Amino acid sequence: MVSKVNKLLNDALKLPEKDRAELAGRLLETLDPVADEDWAQAWESEVLKRIDELESGAVTPIAWSKARDMILRDRDESSAD
Repeated sequence: MVSKVNKLLNDALKLPEKDRAELAGRLLETLDPVADEDWAQAWESEVLKRIDELESGAVTPIAWSKARDMILRDRDESSAD
């Protein structure tokens, strides 16, 4: 079973970023079924809006490492108060 998972992962990592994101989302959906359809629709709309913002250039993405540093810095500054 592990070798099947490794093969699937290796194949998935060769996909373009957008396809990997879609695959990840669809896999997550199978693990955490949403009982509230209104919530699920609102979340899907938000995700699609954010994708459009990225693709149109309305927002500029930053690297996860930078975002993580910003989050941790904000957390540390908040806990110091």
